[in-house]
Amino acid sequence: MDQSNFKIDYPLSIRPMREINGFQVRPGFFDMNGAMALDSGVNFTVHTKEGTSCELLLYHNGEEEPYAVLPFPQEYKIGDVYAMIVFGLDIDKFEYAYRVDGPYDAEKGLIFDRNAVLLDPYARDVAGQRHWGMKKMDSYHARVMKDSFDWGAMPQSKKELSDLIIYELHVRGFTQHPSSGVRYPGTFDGLRQKILYLKELGINAVELMPIFEFDETRDMREVNGRTLLDYWGYNPVCFYSPNSSYAASAATHRVSGELKNLIRELHRNDIEVILDVVFNHTAEGNELGPTFSFKGFDNRVYYMLTPDGNYYNFSGCGNTLNCNHPIVQQMIVDCLRYWTIYYRVDGFRFDLASILGRHEDGTPLNNPPLLRSLAYDPVLSNVKLIAEAWDAGGMYQVGKFPASRRWAEWNGRYRDVMRSYLKGDNWVAWTAAWSLAGSGDLYGSAYEDGKGNYVGYNSCINFLTCHDGFTLYDLYSYNEKHNEANGWNNTDGTNDNRSWNCGAEGETDDPEVNQLRRKMIRNACTVLFCSRGTPMFYAGDEFGNTQFGNNNGYCQDNEISWLDWSYIEKNRDIYEFFKFMIHYRLRHRIIQKRLPDAVCGMPALRAHDVNPEITDLPENARTIGVSFAGYDRQKGRDDMIYIAVNSYWEPVEIGLPQIPHGGVWYLSVNTAGDECGRYFYEEHEERRMGGTFLMQPRSVAVFAGRSY
Repeated sequence: MDQSNFKIDYPLSIRPMREINGFQVRPGFFDMNGAMALDSGVNFTVHTKEGTSCELLLYHNGEEEPYAVLPFPQEYKIGDVYAMIVFGLDIDKFEYAYRVDGPYDAEKGLIFDRNAVLLDPYARDVAGQRHWGMKKMDSYHARVMKDSFDWGAMPQSKKELSDLIIYELHVRGFTQHPSSGVRYPGTFDGLRQKILYLKELGINAVELMPIFEFDETRDMREVNGRTLLDYWGYNPVCFYSPNSSYAASAATHRVSGELKNLIRELHRNDIEVILDVVFNHTAEGNELGPTFSFKGFDNRVYYMLTPDGNYYNFSGCGNTLNCNHPIVQQMIVDCLRYWTIYYRVDGFRFDLASILGRHEDGTPLNNPPLLRSLAYDPVLSNVKLIAEAWDAGGMYQVGKFPASRRWAEWNGRYRDVMRSYLKGDNWVAWTAAWSLAGSGDLYGSAYEDGKGNYVGYNSCINFLTCHDGFTLYDLYSYNEKHNEANGWNNTDGTNDNRSWNCGAEGETDDPEVNQLRRKMIRNACTVLFCSRGTPMFYAGDEFGNTQFGNNNGYCQDNEISWLDWSYIEKNRDIYEFFKFMIHYRLRHRIIQKRLPDAVCGMPALRAHDVNPEITDLPENARTIGVSFAGYDRQKGRDDMIYIAVNSYWEPVEIGLPQIPHGGVWYLSVNTAGDECGRYFYEEHEERRMGGTFLMQPRSVAVFAGRSY
């Protein structure tokens, strides 16, 4: 394309200075990473520490051969940064990439290849990824995006973590099944059409599994006639670009607007947005993996390398991002700022977050600079930071994640202990009681407010299920994982499920088994929403969605992983129970956190077994009870809740804690059901109790106290 005949009146401050291969150019803005649209052209800024030269490649949309190659002049370089403005470009009519030359010495980690086509690490829109499940082009190209989205005066959410009900979902799997009934299944717009469902359920935060650009076809394979893909998306291609195959429209540049529309509508319905981010590795893999971006710009900067130039693999995915290198640290901070400012994201959940605290040689750091930078960054000051506080290299930091007072954690111990106790492993009773009470033993004195009060409720994400593992329905339908469909002879996925099939493996017509399974689901639901901290559960658990025993659906883009919305009617009782428990928790703020002391004088927190007067809980108690009490200023009265868990297979009579000055307990929830088959009672229907209550086998009961 010959640009030499273009006659454009440019502002004096940014007039062209020279011509390169028919394009008018000049030095660009060196402090603006990525490509930025200007009124008169496009600014391209890129950096490489050890590369010796750089070329800009321009492509017609959808084509694999560039129509123009523009070498960056050396005088267009400051430090390690190249910047060039190219005039007269129409951002709707081209794509771009780079080539970088430099030294090659694989044993030292230098693998520059002047022929490798490289995706801009700061690309805001990745081309060629539009159609889900279709093999991509041989190289990745980027598009230039001009942001014109108007957020208006939408304020940032002020909710604390403990105020949230977090609903983890996969954007595609949430609506891809035909039963979803949305117009554009498997897309951001499909999710947008389900917002009213989420609001009615009581959800006030969604945690989206990876939505950064990823290549689902990376490990595409056939198993038993079914195409398997990298469905979950934990293989980042670009950290700044939303996944274009989640767009409903095939038009260029639409994915950004559709995602922003989704987030705006969620916010308008008082629902926060948390992104699951993967800064521990990329899709470039190990020594055998492709070079499409970071490897080609600066392999030794972006990845942790062994002394012989190979890749440390603390992620279990082939490589490990060198997060605490100053350049990578800056990229990550800038990236999270970008999503916070331009997409109004409310929080981030960091996959395998312990990697973020490793030194360049892989050793753990006492005070990781990246974690401190994120914790104290002024733009991110109100953003939720949630760590999956472990990695595939064996580092497990639940309860002791660095910079913990600013960070929350996925409480993996809560999941393991409560799963065990609910199925009858009574030897974990102590830890189960601590977990119900907010895991104060786990987080300790570091979370006191200076007056001796435990304030760690905003740091503890409680969950029993998530994308990684059994669904809640499968947790009580299978003793063992059934991952044969994944093609690895059932060797993948965890074996530590702490599940129980209730007497039959998989689907059964036995009514007693099915009744027990439903009760166990109610038990788990009740415990989760009555535990202090922040509850999180996996989409579909609220209506008994199943993955047919597969506890590692990472590759299953089909009915195994998609939500089957017909289960709402099939399991209406489960759905209604979930809905009640969510709203029950939201009504009783005392469950979420400590409130001022109760006026009636009831202790703020107590734990015991069947006898509420003896607080020395036996280590192997078959029944545990935890009570919360405090004064709710919003309601102008005391708020008191007592939850009792009987994991024993026989009935047990429990005593109810005494409320000073003649207060009374009312039964709110009984997962065993009453004579009419009711499992919960609205506030005006709650049943007045005496001093004792007979708990049925394997059941949970919740009582609300009233003082007079």
